[in-house]
Parts: sequence; structure tokens; C-alpha cells
Amino acid sequence: MAKFYFYYASMNAGKSTVLLQADFNYRERGMATMLWTAALDDRYRPGTIASRIGLEMPAHVFDAATDLRGAIAAQHAATPLNCVLVDEAQFLTRGQVFALAGVADELGIPVLAYGLRTDFQATLFEGSMWLLALADILSEIKAVCGCGRKATMNLRLDAEGRVAREGAQTEIGGNDRYLAVCRRHFMAAMRDGALPDAIRPA
Repeated sequence: MAKFYFYYASMNAGKSTVLLQADFNYRERGMATMLWTAALDDRYRPGTIASRIGLEMPAHVFDAATDLRGAIAAQHAATPLNCVLVDEAQFLTRGQVFALAGVADELGIPVLAYGLRTDFQATLFEGSMWLLALADILSEIKAVCGCGRKATMNLRLDAEGRVAREGAQTEIGGNDRYLAVCRRHFMAAMRDGALPDAIRPA
């Protein structure tokens, strides 16, 4: 039976790198894959999954209106798929997560979703909430805080490098806007509105 996986982590944990490695492993064995990424993530070329270490692959793009089940079923009918891989899965809607569960359960295609668990205010993203609820297998990809502890939280920084405590849930950015930190230093930064010295970038 095909399974539905959710690999979650904080920012900069290497989620896209792990996804691209998984995709390579399938393709190296002559198996067909279908890659998806969020239209919201415009840091790289549209329709590209790119990692910070230089790996990249073209991908289909989804937004809130995308019929993932329909698109995957059509591709599967043309070329039988061995795996579907979804990057930036926190941006999926509830309906899309249910649709991906159906891809695994009814079409028999394993689905590997990769994304953030929470936003910069420690609130679950819609996609992540339903992935945590529905996925067969939950797996954390580890990142490291500047203090050496496991990083599980995402701090957002403004243009001057100050801690942002308010704002829209989604604001695309990389190392210039986000810092992956442990819970202890996340709580301290949100309380004080400033980065603790222990995790301040050099």
C-alpha cells in the first residue's frame, strides 16, 4: 500500500535538498516521478525546486486553485508514476492535502511532502496542520540553532535585522529574512523583540 509522508523542519534544514535526492534515487532506477512546488515561492525561477547547495529540478506549480488529484491522475494515465514529491507543502490547502491522501490511497502512488511546520509566530500553516493530521509517516529533518540545540522554530527578521513579531503569515524569504532557532531562543526573541546574543549572526 502506498504511503503518505510529511517531512517537516524549520527554515534552512535542507528540505529541498532531501526532496531532490529522493527524486534522483527514483529516477536513477528508471522510475517516474512528478514534482510540485508552490507558486508563492518566487525566490528562484518559477517552476523550479532549488536547494541552497545548488541542486535544482523543474517542477509543476500549485496554488490554492490547483486540482492536484486531477493533474496527477492525468500524468499517471500517460506515464505510470512511482512517486509524487511536493516542496513547500505548508502552502497546500486542506482540500489539497486530502486530495494527496487520495493519490496514495486510491491511485496507489507514494506521496512525499516537504515543508515547514509553523510560521514565524509559532502558528501551524494550513497545509502543515492537515499533513500532520493525515500523513501516514511524519519525519523531522533536523536543523541547528546558533546555540547548538536543535532548531525547531522560525524567526522572521525585518530589513534592519530586527525580530518581527507581527505581519502576514506568508512572506517569502531566505537567510536574509529568517533564522532557524531552538524554542528557548525563539521565546526569548519574541519576548524581547531582539536576537539573543547567543544566536546573533557574526
